[in-house]
Amino acid sequence: MQLEIMPRKKRLPAGRAPLLLLLCQLVRALDVPLDLVQPPTITQQSPKDYIIDPRENIVIQCEAKGKPPPSFSWTRNGTHFDIEKDPLVTMKPGSGTLTINIMSEGKAETYEGVYQCTARNERGAAISNNIVVRPSRSPLWTKEKLEPITLRNGQSLILPCRPPLGLPPPIIFWMDNSFQRLPQSERVSQGLNGDLYFSNVLPEDTREDYICYARFNHTQTIQQKQPISVKVISVDELNDTIAANLNDSEFYSAKSNRERPPTFLTPEGNASHKEELRGNVLSLECIAEGLPTPIIYWIKEDGTLPINRTFYKNFKKTLQIIQVSEADSGNYQCIAKNPLGAIYHTISVTVKAAPYWIMAPQNLVLSPGEDGRLICRANGNPKPRISWLSNGVPIEIAPDDPSRNIDGDTIIFSNVQERSSAVYQCNASNEYGYLLANAFVNVLAEPPRILTSANTLYQVITDRPALLDCAFFGSPLPTVEWFKGAKGSALREDIYVLHENGTLEIPVAQKDSTGTYTCVARNKLGMAKNEVHLEIKDATRIIKQPEYAVVQRGGTVSFECKVKHDHTLIPTITWLKDNGELPNDGRFTVDKDHLVVADVWDDDGGTYTCVANTTLDNVSASAVLSVVDVPNPPFDLELTDQLDKSVQLSWTPGNDNNSPITKFIIEYEDAMHEAGLWHHQTEVSGMQTTAQLKLSPYVNYSFRVMAVNSLGRSLPSEASEQYLTKAAEPDTNPTAVEGLGSEPDNLVITWKPLNGFESNGPGLQYKVSWRQKDGDDEWTSVVVANVSKYIVSGTPTFVPYLIKVQALNDVGFAPEPAVVMGHSGEDLPMVAPGNVRVNVVNSTLAEVHWDPVPLKSIRGHLQGYRIYYWKAQSSSKRNRRHLEKKILTFQGSKTHGMLPGLEPFSHYTLNVRVVNGKGEGPASPDRVFNTPEGVPSAPSSLKIVNPTLDSLTLEWDPPSRPNGILTEYTLKYQPINSTHELGPLVDLKIPANKTRWTLKNLNFSTRYKFYFYAQTAAGSGSQITEEAVTNVDEGKMAMASRQVDIATQGWFIGLMCAVALLILILLIVCFIRRNKGGKYPVKEKEDAHADPEIQPMKEDDGTFGEYSDAEDHKPLKKGSRTPSDRTVKKEDSDDSLVDYGEGVNGQFNEDGSFIGQYSGKKEKEPAEGNESSEAPSPVNAMNSFV
Repeated sequence: MQLEIMPRKKRLPAGRAPLLLLLCQLVRALDVPLDLVQPPTITQQSPKDYIIDPRENIVIQCEAKGKPPPSFSWTRNGTHFDIEKDPLVTMKPGSGTLTINIMSEGKAETYEGVYQCTARNERGAAISNNIVVRPSRSPLWTKEKLEPITLRNGQSLILPCRPPLGLPPPIIFWMDNSFQRLPQSERVSQGLNGDLYFSNVLPEDTREDYICYARFNHTQTIQQKQPISVKVISVDELNDTIAANLNDSEFYSAKSNRERPPTFLTPEGNASHKEELRGNVLSLECIAEGLPTPIIYWIKEDGTLPINRTFYKNFKKTLQIIQVSEADSGNYQCIAKNPLGAIYHTISVTVKAAPYWIMAPQNLVLSPGEDGRLICRANGNPKPRISWLSNGVPIEIAPDDPSRNIDGDTIIFSNVQERSSAVYQCNASNEYGYLLANAFVNVLAEPPRILTSANTLYQVITDRPALLDCAFFGSPLPTVEWFKGAKGSALREDIYVLHENGTLEIPVAQKDSTGTYTCVARNKLGMAKNEVHLEIKDATRIIKQPEYAVVQRGGTVSFECKVKHDHTLIPTITWLKDNGELPNDGRFTVDKDHLVVADVWDDDGGTYTCVANTTLDNVSASAVLSVVDVPNPPFDLELTDQLDKSVQLSWTPGNDNNSPITKFIIEYEDAMHEAGLWHHQTEVSGMQTTAQLKLSPYVNYSFRVMAVNSLGRSLPSEASEQYLTKAAEPDTNPTAVEGLGSEPDNLVITWKPLNGFESNGPGLQYKVSWRQKDGDDEWTSVVVANVSKYIVSGTPTFVPYLIKVQALNDVGFAPEPAVVMGHSGEDLPMVAPGNVRVNVVNSTLAEVHWDPVPLKSIRGHLQGYRIYYWKAQSSSKRNRRHLEKKILTFQGSKTHGMLPGLEPFSHYTLNVRVVNGKGEGPASPDRVFNTPEGVPSAPSSLKIVNPTLDSLTLEWDPPSRPNGILTEYTLKYQPINSTHELGPLVDLKIPANKTRWTLKNLNFSTRYKFYFYAQTAAGSGSQITEEAVTNVDEGKMAMASRQVDIATQGWFIGLMCAVALLILILLIVCFIRRNKGGKYPVKEKEDAHADPEIQPMKEDDGTFGEYSDAEDHKPLKKGSRTPSDRTVKKEDSDDSLVDYGEGVNGQFNEDGSFIGQYSGKKEKEPAEGNESSEAPSPVNAMNSFV
């Protein structure tokens, strides 16, 4: 049975025979384990064409393997090479590699020749290729005298290189004395032969150091040709004398420097032939001269150029096709064109081929009695000849083997025996080269062996193929079957695929594929098995992919990449830009899930890819970053079609920076009238690059353009050239024409002058005309210079006039202007309002009425009426003193108004005046009125002094604003117990002339709360509150001290401890409720009924109500004031004019009500006290209890 492996695979259907590995008549050789007897195999050898460096030792490689280890021998130039006779040649132990020591003595040329290595053991002999050893050569240029070249401008030129022949051929390039490469272009280029071609020369081609260099890479040397001097002259620069002394033969070429059609410099003629070997690079070249410089084009006749293998070099003068094949043979045509004509050259290409393998012979491992064959098939152009050798000897003269039969390119073996083992060589050759292959026939009888390592662990990603190896060897060829699990049966399901090399494939691995698999190999000599293990892992997934981003230049962008993976695998996250590494730039920062790019540049745009790698798989996701910005400015502005009142502007758009241009903004500058100031002209679509602009006369225009995209507008372009339009008469007249008098006897006519742009010409002036509206007078006119005002004197007071102002310049007048109406100057009103009447509404508000003033006596535009009023005396103290006057203005023709913010119980005086644009008229006669009493403000202060065991003394200051005559004070007070409950309320009336009062018969060591307010005939004022505590009874304290002896008794101490513990528990419960609740029920009652007079008091049973010490009832220190729900001190309650929003110029409706919202000032809350009794605590509570 032949032991070889074919790369095809079988799929076994479910329910059929077990998965068996039937490896019969296969073509790929199986490696024989090195511990088994086998013929030699060449494993390493030097190349066929072996060019060596003559400065180093020569090393010719030949390595082989075999069992037993092979011995080596060499031939040189076809005869045995006795290395023992040459002291400079040594062979590496256990190897056939030769080392020739030429560095100590000897020359490389001595060992030039054809070498072949033979590796031999008892099973056969393998041979190497014929290795041609040649030393590299880098000869010098031959000495030559190079004459300077002089030629006319426009002529063609070829500078020859002709490098010395080297081995291998040198690389050619042209440089100057400074070792700088000479620039090349469509006009000047280097040919494949190394020459430098000029399609036409220019004066700048003049130089004395055109140097051709040859670089020999094998020896790392560079040879230099003598410099060539070239001088390009122009016939126009030659004087008559020089021209007479020169003839055409002294010039490099006789061609004219005039324009001419192309001519080929290389190749010559209309056709040429090119031959190339299969697999090489086909290079075709066409270089043409002409003026202007010709352009080269390439086509293939009767075919197309291969897209993926065709390249153009040397400015399209060279056509290259890589990996050329026989199909590339044919005719290729190059075309050289310039405006004066075109020429053609056809290159016939033939592709030959050195031999190449169709099927190289493979090693055969056969068991005794089996059959097999060696196949050696090759192709080439021309067709190669096949010859066989056995153990390095032509098979025709090799020892005969009855099991062997030769049939052309095939050797057939039948019923082989151990003596049939040998190494066969197949040689395929033609005129372009040869192929040599060794293949052995090894006859063995071996039981199966598994070559795959035992207990190998395979880890595979779910839903992917799993390949479990079972490399094996045996002769005869074993059969192979697979089992899953310790007691599983042979795998029969169609989900498995069995490859001929023993590999088991699970096309789509799932979690349940995890487990232990056993491979069993059998032949007639025995059996072998091996276990491997398979684990299925979850696939790595990107659950949050980076997203497309658009960022403005200079901004920051962040890409997110979140990965989910199998918990047993550790992924690494890598970011790529355009499939390459990220730039080494501090602006790029990578953390766990993000890539952040700061201060984005234009070059940062591109595709960013997140790659997640594990040991088993990798996934990637990409996103594109577009860097956008405002456009670059337009450029190349040009003015065309220049007419008197229009011009065409064209421009070239700048880069849109990845955001399409939506429009262009065109601005102009008038250098004559407003230099440096740019004005908006028009806007056009972003698709346009021209605009027809309307122009005004007598303007020195310059234009600039700005591009606009979604991110904003570009910087302005450079200004266009200036364009001055012709002068013309003005198109418009001045605007904002007005007529107002500044004095009673004049008329001031004003207007907004035309700007320089609107003047349309030089000599701008204005024609001012006027006449009385109601008269029959003719227009009076005057022409004034470029000003904005004219004053007409001697006019009647406040008379209407018709006015017009017309522009004119040196060319003519503007169109007829529009007529406007004005008035001559105003004078002060002559008459005061009459019949002034006052109606007092309440203690702080009064209503005033008056009769209007006749319009004729106003002598101007009516502005409104103004009321002056002031407080003349105090009704309570009768001390007459004048206060600051207050003013209220009522606009228009109103005849009544309201006076707010008056003080109660006061004496007021007022008068009324009419107002026009000039000022106020005379005042009306004064009118006097009084305001009634009001409720007083709170007492200015309240203090508790001289506390005793049963009394407290109160002191206070009267209200700062009594607002009437005080009739009495009201004092209300009530006790507060230790749980802050309020006791019964006591009401006490005190005469108005008192400022001190003592309360007696109070309880000792008790807190009291006081409510105090004043009264007038109008009612009660705001109250002030305070708290105070009576003194502690010292006698009872002493009694408690004398009872200490009782307290030292045990029973008493126990009782008191129990009582104290009970109280402590109650207090803790109380404090928990207090901290959680915020307000007690009595607090809610106090909030709802702040006035103690209407607070429920439980007076019938003598019990206290509840009391809360929230912020509005916290006690104060002695002698201080404490706020309650009422205010401590009420500020002035006068209605302020500020509250009406107008102050001196307050506005009112026609009915006298104020325009806007009116509301009185809120009374200010008094400041809290900080001591009268301390805040409750367990200690204070216990002291109070005791």
